[in-house]
Amino acid sequence: MDRKRASEIISSLEMANVTHNGRQVYIEGINPVKDRASIHYLDQPHYSHEVPLTHLVETIK
Repeated sequence: MDRKRASEIISSLEMANVTHNGRQVYIEGINPVKDRASIHYLDQPHYSHEVPLTHLVETIK
């Protein structure tokens, strides 16, 4: 995923279908200097970590 699309998803009122390693995630924020996103898995909302933006995949329904 690119930085622009990740920013759009964060700003959107609708929940996007985004995965990391096959698991659904919520994008909390973006680190534009490192091109990384702060995420948490939907089934682990209290565990957030940073991953490269390129590791996030959006599935359009």
